Order: sequence, then structure tokens, then C-alpha cells
Amino acid sequence: MTDAADAAHASGFRLTDSAPERYEQYVAPLMAPFVDALVESADLRPGDTVLDLACGTGFTARLAAARVGPTGRVHGTDVNPEMLRVAVAHRPHLYPDIEFTEAPADQLPHEDGMFDAVLCQQGAQFFPDLAAACAEAARVTRAGGRFTATTWSHLDRSPYFLAQHELVAEYAGEEAADGFVQAFSATAEVMTPALRKAGFHDVTTRVLTLDVTLPPLIDYVPGHLSALPWSTLTGTDALRTAGETFAARFAAHAAPDGSTTLPFTATLTTATR
Repeated sequence: MTDAADAAHASGFRLTDSAPERYEQYVAPLMAPFVDALVESADLRPGDTVLDLACGTGFTARLAAARVGPTGRVHGTDVNPEMLRVAVAHRPHLYPDIEFTEAPADQLPHEDGMFDAVLCQQGAQFFPDLAAACAEAARVTRAGGRFTATTWSHLDRSPYFLAQHELVAEYAGEEAADGFVQAFSATAEVMTPALRKAGFHDVTTRVLTLDVTLPPLIDYVPGHLSALPWSTLTGTDALRTAGETFAARFAAHAAPDGSTTLPFTATLTTATR
């Protein structure tokens, strides 16, 4: 891996400076349908206590808070303090505040059996020790509680990501491209045995392909790439021209308002403690 890709993997996906704000701005529209599917699969109920594991800027925590209501509690943990700073800034105040805590996935500061549900949206592929993280998730989930996760999968079935991968390979080299592929490493074949070994049962996985409508690519693509730690394209001509390149590549999928709708594929994993 390149230094940037290796750091992202070893630390659990770190962003610094203004990148977390860009992550909130540019990744939210891409993630939204998968966040909906993740939270729906968790079958949250009013009053539940929920953990958003590797919460990033809090996409999943915010939706979970709306589902569990004022009698519920939502906690979010992430290894990256800058992501948590943005999460705190964007948390709603309709319910008791979501509690965000800096912590690695394999060292959670929570009591045994504390949560009715543990949710993990696009984080498991970046855990340095997936087995240890699953064991911690099992420890903090009550008996009969639920675990749900989404992880990107099948790179060749997500045309937008495939185009990103090709761009990184062309302008940053094959090592950087290999680091990019790390985001697609937590397949069903990886997640299932890790969760079973940790003590979860009824582990199920399904491939989830959803159409996502993105803002006009000419502006969206450079912003999105600049929010990813492994792109290594910041400040390069490739980043400056990426919007035009992607807009031309996906012109057939563009609407009159300039938005572009493309399929993205993830693995949705559910399990019971």
C-alpha cells in the first residue's frame, strides 16, 4: 500500500484538516440509501439503546436517533476525533444528544450487554483487527440483540467506484489502487466467520444493489475524491479534471437537471447475539 492507504487501514480510516467536513458534504448523498437499508434491517424500536460503530460524521447515528425516539439512546464511536467533531456539530437536538466517543472498534468504552443493536455502516473493511472488533461488538450487545453492517462489495458492480479505481491507478500508481480496493475487502465470506467466531448467530448476508442519484458530477467528483484518504490525488491535475472525465463517462445516466443516477453494490450483514 501507499503511505496514505496504509495509514487509512491501520488507523481505521483517518481524515484530517477540512476533509471530515467534505466527507459529510459529499459522502452523505452516496451513503443515504444504504444507511436507510441498514437501519431498517436493525428493526429499531422506540426506547432502544443503539451503538453506531465507526460512526464517522454520524449518518447512521442521526437516523437511529429518529427511530428510537426520546426514550431511546444512541452512542457513536470512531477512532478519528476530527470526524467526531463534525458528527457533534451535525447531531440533532430533537432527542437527548447522541453521545459520541473517540474509541477504536476493538476497545469500546461500554459495559457488557449495553446495546439492543450495534450498527456499522461502511466501517468493518477498515478495522485493523476485524475479529477483535466483532468480539467487542458481541460483548456490548445484549443477549438477543442485533448486529447489522453494510460493506462495499463487488467493485465491478459499482461503476462509479470502478471509475475512481481506474483514475487512482492511472495517476497515483498500482500501489495506491491496491489501497483503494481495501474498501471492498469485507465480503460476506469475511464477515460471516468473524461474526460467528465472536458469538453471534443467525448470521445472514445479502448483496444489496441500489440506485443512487448524485449531484452534477463535474463538481461532485473532485469534492468526493478529496474526502477519501487513499485517493492521493489532492492538488493534482487528475483531481481538477476528474469531474469532466466522469461527467463524460456517465453522460448516458444524467438527468436534465445534471444529476446522475448509478448503481452501487454493498453487502448487508445481519446477526443476532
